[in-house]
Amino acid sequence: MAQPPDQPPQQGGFGAPQDGPPPAGPTPPQGGFGAPQQPPQPPQGPPAPASPQPGYGYPQQPGPYGQPQQPGPYGQPGPYGQPSGPYGPQPGYGYPQQPPFPGAPGAPGTPPGGGRNPFRGRPALVVGAAVAALLVVGGTVFAVTRGDDEGGKKPVAAPSDDGKATPSAAPVNPGDGSGDGGGGDEDQDFNAGRKAGEAKVLWYKEAPDAPASGAEAPGMWITGKTAVKAAYKELVAYNVGDGRPTWAALTLPQKICAVTPQKTADEKIVVAYMSGTSDRAKCNQLQQVDLNTGAKGWTAVVADGALFDSAISVELSLAGNTLMVGRSQSGTAYDVRTGKKLYDKQKYGDACFPTAFAGGARLIAVASCDASDPTEHDEIQELDPATGKVRWTQKFDKGWSVGKTFSVDPLVVYSTNEDKKNWNITTFGPTGSLRSQVHVNENFAPQCEGGFLQRNLTGCAGVASDAGTLYLPTETKSGPNEIVAIDLSTGKEKWRVKSPTDEAMLPVKTEGGQLVAYVEPSYEAPGRVVGIPTAGSAHTPRTLMQLPRSTADIEDSFFSRDIDWVGGRFYISTTRLTGNDDTKEKLMLAYGK
Repeated sequence: MAQPPDQPPQQGGFGAPQDGPPPAGPTPPQGGFGAPQQPPQPPQGPPAPASPQPGYGYPQQPGPYGQPQQPGPYGQPGPYGQPSGPYGPQPGYGYPQQPPFPGAPGAPGTPPGGGRNPFRGRPALVVGAAVAALLVVGGTVFAVTRGDDEGGKKPVAAPSDDGKATPSAAPVNPGDGSGDGGGGDEDQDFNAGRKAGEAKVLWYKEAPDAPASGAEAPGMWITGKTAVKAAYKELVAYNVGDGRPTWAALTLPQKICAVTPQKTADEKIVVAYMSGTSDRAKCNQLQQVDLNTGAKGWTAVVADGALFDSAISVELSLAGNTLMVGRSQSGTAYDVRTGKKLYDKQKYGDACFPTAFAGGARLIAVASCDASDPTEHDEIQELDPATGKVRWTQKFDKGWSVGKTFSVDPLVVYSTNEDKKNWNITTFGPTGSLRSQVHVNENFAPQCEGGFLQRNLTGCAGVASDAGTLYLPTETKSGPNEIVAIDLSTGKEKWRVKSPTDEAMLPVKTEGGQLVAYVEPSYEAPGRVVGIPTAGSAHTPRTLMQLPRSTADIEDSFFSRDIDWVGGRFYISTTRLTGNDDTKEKLMLAYGK
């Protein structure tokens, strides 16, 4: 990689490793940013599987970072040291409190989700039941399956059963006591006794039955009229205003295992579901769905790649009209409108294997290169979504692993060095040139999900950005946390603001000249949505919506969650079902004024 303009050569790799001897000491339950934590798992659900890591890497050319720093207590909050260098002191960016494996316990993960849950903020430390045998080849862990339920069929796109779904007769849970009269939670009136200034519960929904071992509930998509949620084997849709079913629940043959976090311009998504229930089943069945009507579109079966490149686990990303399906060592692109295969993103060079993709306004690919060679490293590329043509490539030095993208436009990348117990946040320009690295001495705690068998580049909430600024939450210890605004041109802090309560405040999005943030509930009070002016000198949070006390327990019960603020309404949903039959789980709530 070329040196940034006007920067003298320095030691260390791109992405600014902040060098220092591996810290030693116990790992506390909650980690600072350098270590976003794994989303906490409910006690009833199965432990989350750890993510085998492909070869790490980090820019290979000397970069303007990473000078030796002072050792710090491993597992203790705070920087590991202050490296010297042309940028001046570069504090250790709130480094992870667990080994920084992207998408595994201790990598960017989820901080505590509320004030009362004893499991929140604790990284998942137990590996779940194996879905496949694991084989280590050249430093990379692969899944070895015993067969292919599809008999090695090639990807085939086909129209699904046509016709628009019709609204079901399922009871509406408006939260005002006018449910179906069964005497359950649907007859609760969450708006009874609502205090002045509190938001109204527009509606809430209960989750479908899930196995005793638990189930995933990934994704939440809000359109102009419909809120859609995935849960176990179902996609459910509700009118954003009154919660009445917009279309009948769409039930898939097997459990949903991956979704596109994004939606298309005409409001369609793609979900993947398992091919069966045996230990040979794969996450390779694709289904396109119209969010506004529930109509099924095309279907396809994702073929395995070469040896050790299985579709046992996939990740889905949308960029424009391109759907990228990432396997463990490659990707296949489809036209999201028709299901037609566009191209494969496969091994390139001597031994560079694409292991992760991020979509949105741009299509980003990360590859692990030379896994069994002294030149082992990661590379990051931007691809033309329509053709797969590489627009630019940046290499990372040996030992550095790309973990997450906090934003794809502008591109902000979080990387880690397991051996050196360091992390780095780097911003790239439109053509892949180095723009800046974060120089803020802080423990940050965005909420990030892990991946299984490959990295999940886009699985972070609690972080937001605009064209010039990155917004990150600090770790919550005792007392309020803060949101720090970081200048993407310099990597330096612009301003910071404290949470208005003693609970964590998390960025949601930027809109209308302000940062919208969610303040979590506490023992005494429900959560709230606040707006923080991004320009000028005053950045005091202003309450946009005070959530009611009546649903604070539900808010706080979600072990991991999706949140969104759209059109002056606030939506919150769980991303994990416990499978507990003793109580009826809540799936989603909507608030308005």
